[in-house]
Amino acid sequence: MNPFTYVRPTTEQEALAALAEPDTIALAGGTTLVDLMRLEVMRPGKVVDLNGLPLNKIETGASSIKLGALATNSDVAYHPDVVAKLPALADAIRAGASGQIRNMASVSGNLLQRTRCSYFRDPASPCNKRAPGSGCAALEGFTRMHAVVGTSKDCIAAHPSDMCVALAALDAVVHLKSRAGERTVKLVEFHTVPDDHPNVESVLQPGELVTAIEIPTTPLAAKSRYVKVRDRASYAFALASAAVALDVQDGSIKDARVALGGVGTKPWREPAVETALVGKPATPETFAAAATQALAKADTRPDNAFKVELAKRVIARTLALVASGGSK
Repeated sequence: MNPFTYVRPTTEQEALAALAEPDTIALAGGTTLVDLMRLEVMRPGKVVDLNGLPLNKIETGASSIKLGALATNSDVAYHPDVVAKLPALADAIRAGASGQIRNMASVSGNLLQRTRCSYFRDPASPCNKRAPGSGCAALEGFTRMHAVVGTSKDCIAAHPSDMCVALAALDAVVHLKSRAGERTVKLVEFHTVPDDHPNVESVLQPGELVTAIEIPTTPLAAKSRYVKVRDRASYAFALASAAVALDVQDGSIKDARVALGGVGTKPWREPAVETALVGKPATPETFAAAATQALAKADTRPDNAFKVELAKRVIARTLALVASGGSK
Protein backbone atom coordinates (compact mmCIF):
# COMPACT_ATOMS: atom_id res chain seq x y z
CA MET A 1 0.00 0.00 0.00
CA ASN A 2 1.23 3.49 -0.85
CA PRO A 3 2.31 5.56 2.22
CA PHE A 4 -0.20 8.25 3.20
CA THR A 5 -0.96 10.75 5.94
CA TYR A 6 -3.95 10.01 8.18
CA VAL A 7 -5.99 12.68 9.95
CA ARG A 8 -9.19 12.40 11.99
CA PRO A 9 -10.92 15.79 12.36
CA THR A 10 -13.48 16.30 15.12
CA THR A 11 -15.34 19.26 13.61
CA GLU A 12 -16.77 19.97 10.17
CA GLN A 13 -14.51 23.02 9.89
CA GLU A 14 -11.42 20.87 10.46
CA ALA A 15 -12.69 18.31 7.96
CA LEU A 16 -13.40 20.92 5.30
CA ALA A 17 -9.95 22.44 5.72
CA ALA A 18 -8.30 19.02 5.39
CA LEU A 19 -10.41 18.02 2.37
CA ALA A 20 -9.48 21.25 0.58
CA GLU A 21 -5.84 20.17 0.45
CA PRO A 22 -4.60 18.44 -2.74
CA ASP A 23 -4.33 14.67 -3.11
CA THR A 24 -6.79 14.08 -0.26
CA ILE A 25 -9.65 11.62 0.06
CA ALA A 26 -12.38 11.13 2.67
CA LEU A 27 -12.79 7.91 4.63
CA ALA A 28 -16.26 6.98 5.87
CA GLY A 29 -17.00 3.27 6.36
CA GLY A 30 -13.96 2.38 4.27
CA THR A 31 -15.47 -0.79 2.86
CA THR A 32 -14.52 0.22 -0.70
CA LEU A 33 -11.70 2.70 -0.18
CA VAL A 34 -9.50 0.38 1.86
CA ASP A 35 -9.83 -2.37 -0.77
CA LEU A 36 -8.84 0.01 -3.56
CA MET A 37 -5.89 1.36 -1.61
CA ARG A 38 -4.64 -2.16 -0.98
CA LEU A 39 -4.87 -2.84 -4.71
CA GLU A 40 -3.09 0.50 -5.32
CA VAL A 41 -5.92 1.55 -7.59
CA MET A 42 -6.34 4.59 -5.36
CA ARG A 43 -3.18 6.14 -3.90
CA PRO A 44 -4.14 9.26 -1.93
CA GLY A 45 -1.48 11.27 -0.17
CA LYS A 46 -3.81 12.02 2.74
CA VAL A 47 -6.81 10.17 4.16
CA VAL A 48 -9.32 12.24 6.14
CA ASP A 49 -11.26 9.97 8.50
CA LEU A 50 -14.70 11.53 8.94
CA ASN A 51 -15.91 9.22 11.69
CA GLY A 52 -15.20 11.77 14.42
CA LEU A 53 -17.94 14.02 13.01
CA PRO A 54 -21.53 14.02 14.34
CA LEU A 55 -23.10 13.11 11.01
CA ASN A 56 -24.79 9.79 11.79
CA LYS A 57 -28.30 10.90 12.74
CA ILE A 58 -31.46 9.74 10.99
CA GLU A 59 -34.04 12.49 11.35
CA THR A 60 -37.72 12.18 10.46
CA GLY A 61 -39.42 15.46 9.65
CA ALA A 62 -42.94 16.38 8.63
CA SER A 63 -42.28 15.79 4.92
CA SER A 64 -38.90 14.06 4.64
CA ILE A 65 -36.33 11.80 6.22
CA LYS A 66 -32.78 13.11 6.43
CA LEU A 67 -29.98 10.55 6.57
CA GLY A 68 -26.73 11.75 8.08
CA ALA A 69 -23.75 11.08 5.82
CA LEU A 70 -22.21 8.70 8.37
CA ALA A 71 -25.38 6.79 9.22
CA THR A 72 -24.66 3.13 8.61
CA ASN A 73 -26.48 1.16 5.97
CA SER A 74 -27.81 -1.18 8.65
CA ASP A 75 -29.23 1.65 10.73
CA VAL A 76 -30.99 3.09 7.69
CA ALA A 77 -32.30 -0.22 6.34
CA TYR A 78 -33.96 -1.19 9.62
CA HIS A 79 -35.08 2.23 10.81
CA PRO A 80 -38.86 1.93 11.34
CA ASP A 81 -39.65 5.18 9.53
CA VAL A 82 -37.55 4.19 6.52
CA VAL A 83 -39.22 0.77 6.37
CA ALA A 84 -42.71 2.30 6.58
CA LYS A 85 -42.27 5.43 4.47
CA LEU A 86 -39.47 4.51 2.02
CA PRO A 87 -39.76 0.74 1.53
CA ALA A 88 -37.76 0.71 -1.72
CA LEU A 89 -34.79 2.19 0.12
CA ALA A 90 -34.99 -0.41 2.89
CA ASP A 91 -35.30 -3.17 0.25
CA ALA A 92 -32.31 -1.87 -1.71
CA ILE A 93 -29.93 -1.58 1.22
CA ARG A 94 -30.83 -5.02 2.56
CA ALA A 95 -30.18 -6.45 -0.92
CA GLY A 96 -26.62 -5.12 -0.93
CA ALA A 97 -23.35 -6.50 0.45
CA SER A 98 -23.47 -8.58 3.66
CA GLY A 99 -24.67 -7.88 7.18
CA GLN A 100 -21.14 -7.22 8.40
CA ILE A 101 -20.41 -4.77 5.60
CA ARG A 102 -23.75 -3.00 6.06
CA ASN A 103 -22.81 -2.49 9.70
CA MET A 104 -19.70 -0.58 8.58
CA ALA A 105 -20.75 1.02 5.30
CA SER A 106 -22.10 4.56 5.43
CA VAL A 107 -24.67 6.51 3.46
CA SER A 108 -22.05 8.84 1.96
CA GLY A 109 -19.65 5.99 1.27
CA ASN A 110 -22.36 4.14 -0.63
CA LEU A 111 -23.14 7.30 -2.56
CA LEU A 112 -19.49 7.68 -3.62
CA GLN A 113 -18.44 4.05 -4.07
CA ARG A 114 -16.38 3.24 -7.15
CA THR A 115 -17.25 0.80 -9.88
CA ARG A 116 -16.57 -2.93 -9.54
CA CYS A 117 -15.29 -3.14 -13.13
CA SER A 118 -12.48 -5.72 -12.99
CA TYR A 119 -10.34 -3.66 -15.37
CA PHE A 120 -10.64 -0.58 -13.16
CA ARG A 121 -9.52 -2.68 -10.19
CA ASP A 122 -6.49 -4.06 -12.07
CA PRO A 123 -3.65 -1.50 -12.28
CA ALA A 124 -2.10 -3.52 -15.12
CA SER A 125 -5.12 -2.92 -17.40
CA PRO A 126 -5.75 0.31 -19.30
CA CYS A 127 -8.67 2.20 -17.75
CA ASN A 128 -9.78 5.74 -18.55
CA LYS A 129 -11.56 5.96 -15.22
CA ARG A 130 -8.40 5.16 -13.26
CA ALA A 131 -5.81 6.64 -15.66
CA PRO A 132 -7.42 9.14 -18.06
CA GLY A 133 -6.34 8.67 -21.67
CA SER A 134 -4.98 5.16 -21.17
CA GLY A 135 -7.88 3.43 -22.94
CA CYS A 136 -10.65 1.06 -21.87
CA ALA A 137 -9.79 -2.63 -21.66
CA ALA A 138 -13.46 -3.52 -21.19
CA LEU A 139 -14.40 -2.44 -24.71
CA GLU A 140 -12.69 -5.51 -26.13
CA GLY A 141 -12.79 -7.58 -22.96
CA PHE A 142 -15.25 -9.63 -20.91
CA THR A 143 -18.29 -7.43 -20.28
CA ARG A 144 -20.92 -9.56 -18.55
CA MET A 145 -21.18 -7.16 -15.58
CA HIS A 146 -20.87 -3.95 -17.58
CA ALA A 147 -23.38 -1.23 -18.41
CA VAL A 148 -25.71 -1.08 -21.40
CA VAL A 149 -27.09 2.45 -20.88
CA GLY A 150 -25.19 5.69 -20.31
CA THR A 151 -22.02 4.30 -21.84
CA SER A 152 -19.48 6.08 -24.02
CA LYS A 153 -16.59 5.22 -26.33
CA ASP A 154 -14.28 5.66 -23.33
CA CYS A 155 -16.06 3.71 -20.57
CA ILE A 156 -18.78 1.09 -20.06
CA ALA A 157 -18.31 0.45 -16.32
CA ALA A 158 -21.53 -0.13 -14.40
CA HIS A 159 -22.40 1.76 -11.23
CA PRO A 160 -22.49 -0.78 -8.38
CA SER A 161 -24.89 0.73 -5.82
CA ASP A 162 -28.28 -0.67 -4.83
CA MET A 163 -29.05 2.14 -2.39
CA CYS A 164 -28.52 4.87 -4.99
CA VAL A 165 -31.02 3.31 -7.37
CA ALA A 166 -33.74 3.57 -4.75
CA LEU A 167 -32.65 7.12 -3.88
CA ALA A 168 -32.89 8.07 -7.56
CA ALA A 169 -36.45 6.77 -7.77
CA LEU A 170 -37.45 8.49 -4.53
CA ASP A 171 -36.37 12.02 -5.55
CA ALA A 172 -33.57 12.20 -2.98
CA VAL A 173 -31.47 15.34 -2.55
CA VAL A 174 -27.79 15.40 -1.52
CA HIS A 175 -26.65 18.05 0.98
CA LEU A 176 -23.10 19.31 0.43
CA LYS A 177 -20.89 21.69 2.39
CA SER A 178 -17.58 23.40 1.65
CA ARG A 179 -15.71 26.37 3.06
CA ALA A 180 -17.54 28.46 0.44
CA GLY A 181 -20.97 27.49 1.80
CA GLU A 182 -23.69 24.88 1.40
CA ARG A 183 -25.66 23.58 -1.57
CA THR A 184 -28.03 20.79 -2.51
CA VAL A 185 -27.99 18.56 -5.59
CA LYS A 186 -30.70 16.20 -6.77
CA LEU A 187 -29.52 12.60 -6.54
CA VAL A 188 -30.30 12.05 -10.22
CA GLU A 189 -27.91 14.91 -11.06
CA PHE A 190 -25.20 13.99 -8.55
CA HIS A 191 -23.59 11.16 -10.52
CA THR A 192 -22.31 11.80 -14.04
CA VAL A 193 -22.14 9.68 -17.19
CA PRO A 194 -18.64 8.97 -18.49
CA ASP A 195 -18.75 10.75 -21.87
CA ASP A 196 -15.07 11.60 -22.55
CA HIS A 197 -14.21 12.06 -18.85
CA PRO A 198 -14.83 8.70 -17.11
CA ASN A 199 -12.57 9.74 -14.22
CA VAL A 200 -15.21 12.31 -13.18
CA GLU A 201 -17.98 10.33 -11.52
CA SER A 202 -19.98 12.99 -9.67
CA VAL A 203 -20.48 16.72 -9.28
CA LEU A 204 -18.76 16.66 -5.88
CA GLN A 205 -16.05 19.31 -5.93
CA PRO A 206 -12.62 19.14 -4.24
CA GLY A 207 -13.01 20.23 -0.64
CA GLU A 208 -16.74 19.44 -0.50
CA LEU A 209 -18.25 17.24 2.18
CA VAL A 210 -21.47 15.24 1.89
CA THR A 211 -23.39 16.00 5.09
CA ALA A 212 -26.73 14.30 4.47
CA ILE A 213 -29.18 12.82 2.00
CA GLU A 214 -32.80 13.90 2.28
CA ILE A 215 -35.74 11.94 0.86
CA PRO A 216 -39.32 13.25 0.62
CA THR A 217 -41.81 11.06 2.47
CA THR A 218 -44.66 11.35 -0.01
CA PRO A 219 -47.60 8.96 -0.36
CA LEU A 220 -45.96 7.86 -3.64
CA ALA A 221 -42.69 6.98 -1.89
CA ALA A 222 -44.60 4.81 0.58
CA LYS A 223 -45.76 2.72 -2.40
CA SER A 224 -42.33 1.71 -3.61
CA ARG A 225 -40.26 -1.45 -3.91
CA TYR A 226 -36.84 -2.58 -5.11
CA VAL A 227 -36.18 -5.85 -6.94
CA LYS A 228 -32.69 -7.15 -7.69
CA VAL A 229 -31.52 -10.03 -9.88
CA ARG A 230 -28.01 -11.35 -9.24
CA ASP A 231 -25.95 -14.49 -9.62
CA ARG A 232 -26.47 -15.65 -6.05
CA ALA A 233 -28.86 -14.79 -3.25
CA SER A 234 -26.48 -12.68 -1.16
CA TYR A 235 -23.31 -10.63 -1.41
CA ALA A 236 -23.49 -10.19 -5.17
CA PHE A 237 -23.85 -7.13 -7.35
CA ALA A 238 -26.93 -6.62 -9.52
CA LEU A 239 -27.13 -7.95 -13.03
CA ALA A 240 -30.28 -5.85 -13.26
CA SER A 241 -32.44 -4.16 -10.66
CA ALA A 242 -35.34 -1.72 -10.48
CA ALA A 243 -36.72 0.70 -7.93
CA VAL A 244 -40.32 1.64 -8.61
CA ALA A 245 -42.89 3.88 -6.94
CA LEU A 246 -46.42 3.75 -8.26
CA ASP A 247 -49.73 5.40 -7.43
CA VAL A 248 -52.63 3.40 -8.81
CA GLN A 249 -56.22 4.57 -8.35
CA ASP A 250 -59.22 2.69 -9.74
CA GLY A 251 -56.90 0.62 -11.89
CA SER A 252 -55.25 3.64 -13.52
CA ILE A 253 -51.70 4.90 -12.94
CA LYS A 254 -51.71 8.43 -11.51
CA ASP A 255 -47.97 8.84 -10.86
CA ALA A 256 -44.82 6.76 -11.28
CA ARG A 257 -41.09 6.64 -10.61
CA VAL A 258 -38.72 4.15 -12.26
CA ALA A 259 -34.97 3.77 -11.73
CA LEU A 260 -32.62 1.01 -12.86
CA GLY A 261 -29.49 -0.55 -11.41
CA GLY A 262 -26.89 -2.96 -12.74
CA VAL A 263 -27.34 -1.72 -16.30
CA GLY A 264 -26.24 1.92 -16.16
CA THR A 265 -23.02 3.85 -15.73
CA LYS A 266 -24.91 5.72 -12.98
CA PRO A 267 -28.16 5.05 -11.13
CA TRP A 268 -30.49 5.26 -14.12
CA ARG A 269 -33.76 7.18 -13.75
CA GLU A 270 -36.30 6.94 -16.57
CA PRO A 271 -38.52 10.09 -16.55
CA ALA A 272 -39.86 9.49 -20.08
CA VAL A 273 -41.06 6.06 -19.02
CA GLU A 274 -42.66 7.54 -15.91
CA THR A 275 -44.54 10.10 -18.01
CA ALA A 276 -45.68 7.42 -20.44
CA LEU A 277 -47.08 5.32 -17.59
CA VAL A 278 -49.34 8.05 -16.24
CA GLY A 279 -52.96 7.61 -17.30
CA LYS A 280 -52.43 4.03 -18.46
CA PRO A 281 -54.15 0.99 -16.93
CA ALA A 282 -52.04 -0.92 -14.40
CA THR A 283 -51.84 -4.07 -16.51
CA PRO A 284 -49.08 -6.47 -17.53
CA GLU A 285 -49.27 -5.06 -21.07
CA THR A 286 -48.65 -1.52 -19.81
CA PHE A 287 -45.74 -2.67 -17.67
CA ALA A 288 -44.16 -4.63 -20.53
CA ALA A 289 -44.42 -1.63 -22.86
CA ALA A 290 -42.81 0.61 -20.22
CA ALA A 291 -39.98 -1.87 -19.75
CA THR A 292 -39.33 -1.99 -23.50
CA GLN A 293 -39.21 1.80 -23.67
CA ALA A 294 -36.76 1.94 -20.74
CA LEU A 295 -34.19 -0.17 -22.62
CA ALA A 296 -34.81 1.24 -26.09
CA LYS A 297 -31.41 2.95 -26.25
CA ALA A 298 -29.35 0.10 -24.80
CA ASP A 299 -25.86 -0.31 -26.27
CA THR A 300 -24.78 -3.90 -25.76
CA ARG A 301 -21.82 -6.18 -26.29
CA PRO A 302 -21.91 -9.96 -26.74
CA ASP A 303 -21.33 -10.71 -23.05
CA ASN A 304 -23.92 -8.32 -21.63
CA ALA A 305 -26.67 -8.30 -24.28
CA PHE A 306 -28.74 -10.59 -22.02
CA LYS A 307 -29.15 -7.66 -19.62
CA VAL A 308 -31.66 -5.96 -21.92
CA GLU A 309 -34.26 -8.71 -21.68
CA LEU A 310 -33.42 -9.33 -18.03
CA ALA A 311 -33.87 -5.66 -17.13
CA LYS A 312 -37.19 -5.52 -18.99
CA ARG A 313 -38.48 -8.42 -16.92
CA VAL A 314 -37.22 -6.89 -13.68
CA ILE A 315 -38.97 -3.59 -14.46
CA ALA A 316 -42.24 -5.28 -15.35
CA ARG A 317 -42.02 -7.49 -12.26
CA THR A 318 -41.37 -4.54 -9.95
CA LEU A 319 -44.19 -2.47 -11.47
CA ALA A 320 -46.59 -5.38 -11.01
CA LEU A 321 -45.38 -5.95 -7.46
CA VAL A 322 -46.03 -2.35 -6.43
CA ALA A 323 -49.36 -2.18 -8.27
CA SER A 324 -50.60 -5.24 -6.48
CA GLY A 325 -49.40 -4.09 -3.08
CA GLY A 326 -48.04 -7.59 -2.64
CA SER A 327 -44.80 -9.04 -1.34
CA LYS A 328 -42.01 -10.67 -3.30
